[in-house]
Amino acid sequence: MAKEKYCVIMAGGIGTRFWPKSRLTRPKQFLDILGTGKSFIRHTYERFAKMVPAENFLVVTNRRYKALVLEHLPELAPEQVLCEPVGRNTAPCIAYAAYTLRRKNPDAEMIVTPADHFILDEEDFRAIIAQCAEFASEHDALMTVGIKPTRPDTGYGYIQVSDANPVSRVKCFTEKPNLELAQVFLRSGEFLWNSGIFVWTVRAIVAAFEKYLPEHHALFSGLERALGTEAEQNIVEMVFAECRAISIDYGIMEKADNVYVRRGEFGWSDVGTWGSVYQHARKDRYANAAPEKGCYLYDTRSSIVSLPENKIAVISGLKEFIVVDTDDVLMICPRAEEQNIKKFIDEVKYDDGEAHV
Repeated sequence: MAKEKYCVIMAGGIGTRFWPKSRLTRPKQFLDILGTGKSFIRHTYERFAKMVPAENFLVVTNRRYKALVLEHLPELAPEQVLCEPVGRNTAPCIAYAAYTLRRKNPDAEMIVTPADHFILDEEDFRAIIAQCAEFASEHDALMTVGIKPTRPDTGYGYIQVSDANPVSRVKCFTEKPNLELAQVFLRSGEFLWNSGIFVWTVRAIVAAFEKYLPEHHALFSGLERALGTEAEQNIVEMVFAECRAISIDYGIMEKADNVYVRRGEFGWSDVGTWGSVYQHARKDRYANAAPEKGCYLYDTRSSIVSLPENKIAVISGLKEFIVVDTDDVLMICPRAEEQNIKKFIDEVKYDDGEAHV
């Protein structure tokens, strides 16, 4: 069977860092947080649809979001949405897709992408992904995409490269560093941001699971045999109940000896926090990112404001704040303290359950 490109969109996250706009019932990937008129997952699909046919997409998500995926991506058939009964991090998510594809086309080339990233130069990005697919196929490599860092950001993982070539062998991965270490990484010139985008053949990633995560290989091989049968749902439940939660970086990429990175500079962000939204948003002369209508700002600077439609807000005297208003939750928080959002959610959940989460 001829090789074909397939795109796997990982869309199971709950986007807690965008609370209170992102909720359990409609998380970040299904929202238009940047005000473009399209959700993150829609942008992701359209970005890859120019190089991958609609029938070659798979979306892996929590089963509670299947209807939302099909609402935002009506081009897909229901069987193209793989539903996890519970989240187990990226390795089981990718395994579910890889073993599903192996049954369909064992020679497939597999592109794996999060559902909620921002790409400014999409043509350059697609050219780089095509180069990754070619290199991965020719060298039996596990490819990832690295971004040249522009600042010592503590919110990203880092990849150390072995040389300055466009494609380099990976020396090591480092999880989110503290500020001092991130500054060292930036000065060294040897580190790239880890985009979390991967390209490989199905054969290569299945071989990596068999070698480095053999317990996952055993579980998902069993799942593969049940696909399309009456036993599928029960087997999926069993596999995810038994498999260990682990990231693909920690489980495979940090251990394998055939891992390469393609560096890129195409205007990438994982848009992971309100702070990153602020960086990309259009701002007024006082550096505020706020709706053009309905928002009255006085003596307010360097703040981000998000409001529901037809809501009026009058804000005075804030400097570097996040203001997010929804129908049932109002959050006002200094931009420098947005890492506390998860703590806010925990306290709200403790007092009121999940009604406002």
